Amino acid sequence: MSELNLNHLPASVAQGLEAGTLAPYIGPGLLQLCTGPTPPADPLTLATALTTRVAVPGKIKNRLTAAAQFIENFKHRKTLVKAMNQIFALQAAPSALHRWLAALPAPVIVDCWYDDTLRSALAAERANWVEAQGLAQSEHFGTWIGWYDTSGAAQAPPGSETLARDTLLYKPWGGHAPAGNYLVSDSDFVEVLTEIDIQTPIPAAVQERRARLGFVFLGCRFNDQLPRAFARQILKRSAGPHFAVLPDEPTRMEARFLAEQGITRIALPLAEAAAALCAAPALA
Repeated sequence: MSELNLNHLPASVAQGLEAGTLAPYIGPGLLQLCTGPTPPADPLTLATALTTRVAVPGKIKNRLTAAAQFIENFKHRKTLVKAMNQIFALQAAPSALHRWLAALPAPVIVDCWYDDTLRSALAAERANWVEAQGLAQSEHFGTWIGWYDTSGAAQAPPGSETLARDTLLYKPWGGHAPAGNYLVSDSDFVEVLTEIDIQTPIPAAVQERRARLGFVFLGCRFNDQLPRAFARQILKRSAGPHFAVLPDEPTRMEARFLAEQGITRIALPLAEAAAALCAAPALA
């Protein structure tokens, strides 16, 4: 395979994650590793769950952001948030990989989905972490990031001394816990994407830490412009190298994105890559 495509998991990936020089960047696909019931693990399934609760026109019922926008416009924002809270109230049991990631000395973990699974794994594993979530401007105009401590209590942005010893869980699209913050409608994303080129919605702590980090994408796809846009901006001015576990053949736009960002594709099933990571020898 070419230099940017591997059919095995390099030892350097597990070593980098364990050393804190590579940071996990997880997406909805990681829920596939959980046993038992899970909340929706992709945008189409989430759109179906939303439109089962609130009727929308048939032509947009399979388009998550458009369906969410219709609900917000014609049923009120509170109706949208209530439906999202109901859907993601279903708690998945963290997989072995969630627990392994939660134990890492990672400076940053990016979690680009709405479920609480990694948050639950962190809460069960340790106390030295803090959370930053993206906020919808329709509810928090002028404030881009909500900060929370391990109990879920809102807090002011932590100082550099706290952040120096804590893992930062960054959920750019928001999340179910602790406060029901969701970037999900067209207007939610338009507001953020208008500013993201100049990095305003990205916490300063993420911007500072990524300068020394590469990222490992787990459970992510890049076949839609939204995950590509966020990943591109979060990776901006990061140190690299970057890897993505992507078993399926990339679409043309995915392949272009991976090449543009210098991301090495690891063409393994996620479960196989997860097993290899969890079995990796611990660093001395």
